[in-house]
Amino acid sequence: MTPLRAQMIEAMRLRGLSPRTHPSYLAAITDLARYHHRSPDELATGEIRAYFRHLALERGLAPASCRLSLHAVRFLYLKVLERPDCDFEVPLPKRPQRIPELLTRTEIAGLLRATKTPKEHALLSTCYGCGLRVAELVALKVVHIDGERQVLRIVQGKGAKDRNVTLPETLLRPLRAYWCQYHPADGPFPGQQPDTPLSVTAAQKSFHQAKAAAGMTKDGGIHALRHA
Repeated sequence: MTPLRAQMIEAMRLRGLSPRTHPSYLAAITDLARYHHRSPDELATGEIRAYFRHLALERGLAPASCRLSLHAVRFLYLKVLERPDCDFEVPLPKRPQRIPELLTRTEIAGLLRATKTPKEHALLSTCYGCGLRVAELVALKVVHIDGERQVLRIVQGKGAKDRNVTLPETLLRPLRAYWCQYHPADGPFPGQQPDTPLSVTAAQKSFHQAKAAAGMTKDGGIHALRHA
């Protein structure tokens, strides 16, 4: 590991960036170094701007990918290398504005009926009933479920913030039945091993399998449950 990479990781950890952000930021900085065949701490602002022109015009990256690279590069130069001369914006492709295709209650009911296992049914029901992000969903612990107050506690969600969400009675009853049958000890939705949490990828796969089994054709992944 290079000293610069170690500095970047330390800075991200100190500022509480999400662990899922770390590899994305590091990959963007690695790509910048490969493009110029030099360490990023040796580059001038003109070379950094040229890299973003390359991303947008030559490689034709999506606006979201270009923006992610910009955030990573700005973090490196402003927070790690402390170079205020790199506090600039670069013209990026405009992000297309699309209205998400919201799932109806009928479609949600059909999707839940199409789940293969009680765990998948409880997983997707919780995502929908409490409007959770997928990372929040797989990070849930049994102790975060307060059935008496009908509250679900989200620990260190987006922005490293805790919050409480209402746990509807219509969701609490099946969750209790699921727990009584399977008795998950730590997280309500364990992975392949009982002592490991379900991965984000596995949760997304459960959604797409149920969606296909229900014959749904609308675009969108598991986050569509939160929108609904």
